[in-house]
Amino acid sequence: MIPVERHQQILALVSERGAVSIAELTERLGVSHMTIRRDLQKLEEQGSVLSVSGGVQSAERVAIEPSHQDKEGMFSQQKAAIGQLAARQIPANSCIYLDAGTTTLALARQIGERDDITVVTNDFVIAAYLLEHSQCKLIHTGGTVCRENRSCVGAAAAQALRNLFIDLAFISASSWSMRGLSTPNEDKVVVKNAIVEASRRCILLSDTSKYGKVATYLALPITVFEVIITDDQLPEAACEAIMQANITLLTAAG
Repeated sequence: MIPVERHQQILALVSERGAVSIAELTERLGVSHMTIRRDLQKLEEQGSVLSVSGGVQSAERVAIEPSHQDKEGMFSQQKAAIGQLAARQIPANSCIYLDAGTTTLALARQIGERDDITVVTNDFVIAAYLLEHSQCKLIHTGGTVCRENRSCVGAAAAQALRNLFIDLAFISASSWSMRGLSTPNEDKVVVKNAIVEASRRCILLSDTSKYGKVATYLALPITVFEVIITDDQLPEAACEAIMQANITLLTAAG
């Protein structure tokens, strides 16, 4: 049986049951554990499945992103811990980008005393917080307003980013896998791409509840990130895949 046929059968089983063990897959398909693990790694890179202990499950699809208000009360301890760890990665006298999101807002709350940095953001809540509680230089991208997420998206925001030289970008995600970041909002894709174009280094900030979820539009491949900062609940299979991709994984105890 060629790999494409195995992949189709694996996806059919996962779709039917929601989760399947590696032991059952090796028995059904008549191949070795190593072959199945390679198949699952390929399918996970495509965003089709999510590896779990001893097997694989279907990736959860995100149709609509939660609003800023809904997200702010979710996984707050994990986000605070991620923000503290991320703040320690910021070099002196640098220009950084804080992507729209509540995890990046947690980072913003850690840098109020930094008067040596310039912060660029497309997030109104982050901008408002830093305006009142920091000494940094502050730049907002402007652009089309996304009310639900209290941020700016679209071509104008993207162009504003392309006009800048950013040392370090902290990028958020509502869904990500080993294939990359995805979003149900097409207007966010152009902004994510512009961030990468404008930045020397990119770090993904996300709590582990976002891992293994997929949405319609692939925004960025996972390979654009030098570092991923998350909490300590990431599945072991994901940790291994990240290290194999030569991405530094930093975990914060939430």
